[in-house]
Amino acid sequence: MPPLRTALLQSSGRLGDTAENLKRLDEAASRAAQGGAGLLVTSEMYLTGYALDLQEVPGYAEPADGESAHAIAGIARRHGIAVLYGYPERDGDTVYNSAQLIGPDGARLANYRKTHLFGCFEQDAFTPGDTPVVQADLNGLRVGIMICYDVEFPENVRAHALAGTDLLLVPTAQMHPFQFVAEQLVPVRAFENQMYIAYVNRTGPEGEFEFVGLSCLASPDGVTRTRAGRGEEMVFGQVDPELLEASRETNPYLRDRRPGLYASLV
Repeated sequence: MPPLRTALLQSSGRLGDTAENLKRLDEAASRAAQGGAGLLVTSEMYLTGYALDLQEVPGYAEPADGESAHAIAGIARRHGIAVLYGYPERDGDTVYNSAQLIGPDGARLANYRKTHLFGCFEQDAFTPGDTPVVQADLNGLRVGIMICYDVEFPENVRAHALAGTDLLLVPTAQMHPFQFVAEQLVPVRAFENQMYIAYVNRTGPEGEFEFVGLSCLASPDGVTRTRAGRGEEMVFGQVDPELLEASRETNPYLRDRRPGLYASLV
């Protein structure tokens, strides 16, 4: 099985302008596909921007199969590339911080609702999801989805490892002064759980927040395969099934677990 070339779009788009962000996504998908990528991953809340006025969030939220989802399906089909995007999801009267994976044929493959909400803004604006492991199959890989703060809980990522996730996609809005998460924690999570992690951040000032960039693709051997800087850019990395298989063969973490000792964790 050949490696999956993955494009990480480090961008904050334009706050409150879904149409403009869809336009930029179309352009990015074109560049990613021309660069040989089979998957494009965007940041948390890419579709609308993150620092929305609290009262405006419900008005920007869309159903998982809404107008923007159909537009992104068209982008994916047009460029022959899978797309993972972050957005505010509306389901009835409930609003979630969500991320959706669209296949290269435009099919909706998976929709994930953030389970661990960070800070007062998110806790006031959104309802937490209650499904920790959401997966889809893409190019022979088992792909999982989390959002930002979720990856900072080791139990969360371990649940994905035990469910067979090969590549964990983590759109994020990681802000100053917590850049150590991108720099140190994410590669460790990849190593201790024997998976690839694509961690894709926003960048620059937005409202009261200062996003730090530093998007990365970390591999199961703990190596950061690609790393963005602090500004808007697209970087590429390879998700290599052969490296994944070899690393899992030599790393004993998952084999040497003793779950009977961990009952107190739950």
